[in-house]
Amino acid sequence: MTKLSPKYKKPGNKVAYLMITPYLTYFLVFMAFPLVFSFVLIFHKWDIVSSMHWVGLGNLSRMFHDQLFFQSLINTGIFLLLNIPLQIFIALLLAMLLNEKIFARSFFRAVYFMPVVISGVVITILWQQLYSEQNGVLNLILFHLGLPKIPWLRSPALAMPSIALMATWKNVGLYIILFLAGLQTVPRYLYEVADLDGASSFDKFFYVTLPAINPTLILVVILSTLGGFSLFIEPFVMTGGGPMGHTMSTVLYIYKEAFLFGRMGYAASLAFVYTLIIFAVVAVQRKIIEQE
Repeated sequence: MTKLSPKYKKPGNKVAYLMITPYLTYFLVFMAFPLVFSFVLIFHKWDIVSSMHWVGLGNLSRMFHDQLFFQSLINTGIFLLLNIPLQIFIALLLAMLLNEKIFARSFFRAVYFMPVVISGVVITILWQQLYSEQNGVLNLILFHLGLPKIPWLRSPALAMPSIALMATWKNVGLYIILFLAGLQTVPRYLYEVADLDGASSFDKFFYVTLPAINPTLILVVILSTLGGFSLFIEPFVMTGGGPMGHTMSTVLYIYKEAFLFGRMGYAASLAFVYTLIIFAVVAVQRKIIEQE
């Protein structure tokens, strides 16, 4: 048997390490280090300018007495309850329509997805003008119909639903594409068998379509939930958290604590607890949907 030279016994590890160095550097600098540093901040008081001071569990203790933080959680929860069902309903409905052979189907697919790729700040500013109490398109329509103008963004009861409607319009295109991909994987013979059994359109939707696209539905729910928990640009630009704190999302509150008031350690504590809440909610959602 021919004996191989030592240089052929092992792959070129040096080349492999060289190839992964850029990503490894990115991971260490922009992901690993910020995570470790944020965890350290939880136990310290720091305003960026002065040196850190150890406070132990002081930041976490303060959080449990912070009414504004709990109010921001409630606001975010309200947004999720409005945004997720509306987003899923509209996305699935439009995806089912676009899955049929209709005129200009490719055009409508592109149009619905367009808001997803446009800057969130640009869309938010446009909708802010749309909601304007004096010259907004919606209130001008109401005025010409002889109806009173509505303070969409100044009313505590309407501000968050208005933001939820705008966020749905912006993001629904992504979920239409995901649902459309899921619908196109459903075998046609299942519908043919359902037709032979005399199933109605209602029965085919609930007993054929929904079970078949269950993985896609789980993905859409999780992505919608994560997007809702990340609510920031919309209230930051449109209302600044007002009126009277009714649109103050948790991410916006953490941002203000960190960069407006300079309480970096406290903001890190809020972010840590908020992350645990998100993980818990997503885990429960996934378990419920999979069981159903």
